[in-house]
Amino acid sequence: MVIEQPLNRCHIAVEGAIGVGKTTLTTRLADRLGSDTFFEQVDDNPFIELFYKDPSRHALAVQLSFLFSRLKHWQSLHQQNLFASGVVSDYIFAKDRLFATVTLSDEELALYDQVARLVSIDVPKPDLVVYLQSDASIIMERIRSRNRAMEQGIKADYLRDVIAAYDRFFFHYQETPLLIVQTDRLNFAEDETAVDSLIERIGSMQSRTEFWADYS
Repeated sequence: MVIEQPLNRCHIAVEGAIGVGKTTLTTRLADRLGSDTFFEQVDDNPFIELFYKDPSRHALAVQLSFLFSRLKHWQSLHQQNLFASGVVSDYIFAKDRLFATVTLSDEELALYDQVARLVSIDVPKPDLVVYLQSDASIIMERIRSRNRAMEQGIKADYLRDVIAAYDRFFFHYQETPLLIVQTDRLNFAEDETAVDSLIERIGSMQSRTEFWADYS
C-alpha cells in the first residue's frame, strides 16, 4: 500500500481548478474520516472580484495578496500542530505559484518569485494529493449553477489556461502520492456513495501516481 497509516491520521489535500468541487469533496471526505478540515480563504482576498473583471490590471495585486494570506494561514495552523492528526485541505500551498504562472507577465512573475523567496516558510507536505480533473465546459456550468457573484466574471479561456497549468504541474508532480480523479461523470455533491468509493480507491493504490475514473 502507498498510504501506510490510517487515512484518518493523514493530511489529504484536494486540488483542482476553480469550480471542480474541491470544497464539497473536502467536506464530505473529512466527515467520512472524522478528520479536521482546512479551507482556502478565497473570500478574504480584496482583489479577487476585481481580478475576474480585469485580469491584466489586478493580477499582481491578487497574487501577492494570496501569497501573504496563504503563508499566514499555513504558518498559524502549523504552529497549532494541526497536521499532527487527520486533516483534509482543499488546496496545497504550491498552487500559489501555479496560478502566478497563469496570471502574471514575465516581469511580474520575476517580482512575485523575489517576494516569495523573501517570505518563504517551511510548509508541511500532505500524505496524499487528490487532483480533481474535469472538462472546462462542465466546470463552467458548475460555476454558473452555484452563482457566486465574484465568479461571474470568469472567462472560459482563463479557465482553460488554469486547467492546462494544473495538468502540466501534476504531470511532473513527485512530492507526494497523487491520485488523479476524472470527475466529468462523478459528482461528490449528489452521489452519496462516491466518497466511499474514493476512499476504497485510495486504499488500493499500489504506486505513487494513479488515475481513477469511476464510470459505473
